[in-house]
Amino acid sequence: MNPSTLIGMVGSFALLAIALIFASDKPAVFIDPAAIAIVLGGTLAATFLSYPISELRRVFTLVAHAMREDKLDTKRDIEDLVSLSKLWIQGDLQAVEKSLGYVTNPFLRTGVQMVLDRTPEEEIIDLMQWRIAHLRQRETAEAQLFRVMAAYAPAFGMVGTLLGLINLMGLVGSGDIGTISAQLGIAFIATFYGVLLANLIFKPIAVKLERRTEQRLILMNMILEGISMMCVGRSPSLMRETLKAFVAQYDDEIYDGKGSSRAKGH
Repeated sequence: MNPSTLIGMVGSFALLAIALIFASDKPAVFIDPAAIAIVLGGTLAATFLSYPISELRRVFTLVAHAMREDKLDTKRDIEDLVSLSKLWIQGDLQAVEKSLGYVTNPFLRTGVQMVLDRTPEEEIIDLMQWRIAHLRQRETAEAQLFRVMAAYAPAFGMVGTLLGLINLMGLVGSGDIGTISAQLGIAFIATFYGVLLANLIFKPIAVKLERRTEQRLILMNMILEGISMMCVGRSPSLMRETLKAFVAQYDDEIYDGKGSSRAKGH
């Protein structure tokens, strides 16, 4: 699991538990099955209405992606490109094909294979840019799914609160302030659940997925640059330095020069 995810989960639930314990003499009043059913059930129902089942099947897989720490081995991909470029310049096509079998990055492998097949550079660039755009579109839509759920949850929390207030109106005539106060508190629990689900679960997952996509796009664009240099026969040493500078430039733009986690072999 990603360390920051683990720290965030433990910290948020610990803070929530402490707040509930010290904010009320009876923490059990914050547990309302009806409110949970309205918020969670309504959010899921609205999500199923918004998306086809084929997209929703991936929800649990996407949650696992958000929880997992994906280490993009930028340094290894750069060295693979440089070593393959050396063999390509030397004209040892058999060695290139043999080394290509040990390359683990499928995007890099596809690009080099097209170079071996003597595909025109323009066609290689067009195809690889299409794959980059396709990945961006697909993964942006996946993250958007959780942002949509984050928007639905507070709305259904408000629905639960309105239902609770409607039920409360029937008690106003009784004059029992204690009962009315208790029912008023329960009415607002649904909103509490909705805000909690949106900001502690759905939005963080969406941000994690967006960050993952951002890192993958940087790596794919770096590989695209390397394949382009390979097509025109740039020297391997120049390729290595150019790709390192390429990644560092993206890293500086992302972290504003203050980030400690450089993109030199994530």
